[in-house]
Amino acid sequence: MTAIDHSLVERIAQHLQRPIEKIVRTKARLHLLDWLACVAGGRQSDIARSLAKDGLTASADKAAWLGNVLEMDDVHRTAILHPGPAVWPTVLAMGGDALDDALDAGVRGYEAMIGIGAMLDGRHYAFWHNTATAGSFGAAAAAASRLDANEAQLVSALGLAGSVTGGLWQMRHEPVMAKQWHLAHAMMTGMAAARHAVAGVTGPRFILEGPQGLFAATCDAPKPLMLAEGWRIDEVSFKPWGACRHAHPAIDAALELKAAGALEGRVTVATYRDALVFCDRPDPQSVLDAKFSLQHAVAIVMDRGVPQLADFEPDAIAALAPARSLVTVMESEELTRAYPAHFGATLSSGKGRVTLADARGDPERPLSEAGVVEKARALMAWGGIGTDEASDMIAATLEGDRVSDILRILEGWL
Repeated sequence: MTAIDHSLVERIAQHLQRPIEKIVRTKARLHLLDWLACVAGGRQSDIARSLAKDGLTASADKAAWLGNVLEMDDVHRTAILHPGPAVWPTVLAMGGDALDDALDAGVRGYEAMIGIGAMLDGRHYAFWHNTATAGSFGAAAAAASRLDANEAQLVSALGLAGSVTGGLWQMRHEPVMAKQWHLAHAMMTGMAAARHAVAGVTGPRFILEGPQGLFAATCDAPKPLMLAEGWRIDEVSFKPWGACRHAHPAIDAALELKAAGALEGRVTVATYRDALVFCDRPDPQSVLDAKFSLQHAVAIVMDRGVPQLADFEPDAIAALAPARSLVTVMESEELTRAYPAHFGATLSSGKGRVTLADARGDPERPLSEAGVVEKARALMAWGGIGTDEASDMIAATLEGDRVSDILRILEGWL
């Protein structure tokens, strides 16, 4: 069989067979910690209270619902998706106690999820939640790694997962919890696909590019598959602020203007088109609305400085209405052309102007390990986790070698 005869998922499956270096596992530990901290921060949310009545018993199953609640989960820009909340609960739920093996599974899950997500086009993203669509593939790859699946079994796992993947954006228009369901569904779908494939159930090889595959159904012009020499977890950004990632460049630019004493009076935000599609909300009515509001994000910085999670709560939404009224948003064609390789924004006020091509936490402006740990501690504190218990989880994740130590602490949280 020649290279041209291989399907896209076969090429991905072959790519995932490579050995994973220690330095990549070290990076994966930071992303695992970041996701665990997001779970901790979501402990006291409405969705967490609903889960208490839902009958879920396994901590990883519960955690799958909570990793995205605060909108602080990691993000890949060109794939426009959040790998952590789909991959890490799958890794923890699949059994096995060697943390290095779990980290390898996470790296492979990120690779498959990002590789497939980055092929999806603007037509897909207009209607489909990329994290859900590609998340089932990422979960399948991670679960297959945990099961020591061979290459053929991995191909079937990806094919089975892809045959039922998806998640529609309609949930953005209603005050519902479907976004969290998307993540739990991706996890469950990927795990089931991997287990069935290892048992001998076969899946379609051409699930992506086939005549009735995912691309034909949901894309106008899918992008080519990019297989890099390294691992694409290195391309994933951390999110320092509790808002939609599309709002982060505006927050960072506002912070720079404020530090210069130039964030006064009326402010104009010029940014890329998708940031407006998702985050042009001048009058947010809920916590979720506020997290998806450029106007609210900039108003926080204008009135209060560095955004805190409390700044997106109902009291702050009401208090910041006057500041929001001073913020105007518009598209920058230049920044739209640069997107999604770069998430940028320009902020202008009467006293100054700042343009940022990338947001804090992107590979071009990375968070240090200390910065990731600081964020983790803040999220854990928001979720009611004590300092000592937070330190235990940080140590178990960044220095430990057993999955069971992480699960034991997670079980106590949930």
